[in-house]
Amino acid sequence: MHMARFPEKVDSKFRFVLLAARRAEQLIRGAQERMPRESPKYARHAMSEMQLDLIEWDYGEAPESPQTTSGEEGRPRPGDDAFRRRGTVH
Repeated sequence: MHMARFPEKVDSKFRFVLLAARRAEQLIRGAQERMPRESPKYARHAMSEMQLDLIEWDYGEAPESPQTTSGEEGRPRPGDDAFRRRGTVH
């Protein structure tokens, strides 16, 4: 499997790897496979599904800008999710 080949709608290799990892997690937890398994490894199978454009995904809703109090602009408040999920795999 060559990393130079990834679906056109995926904008970078980094995003491809993130999406394939998330899909591999879904497969590990029992998600239905979208194609016959060619490899016993979940990550390779997830990457194959992504390359064949069998997986629907989107960026999700845009994150809300953090509300600032006490002049700390741009810094997350306690309890805020510092890492917000940008893309989802369905």
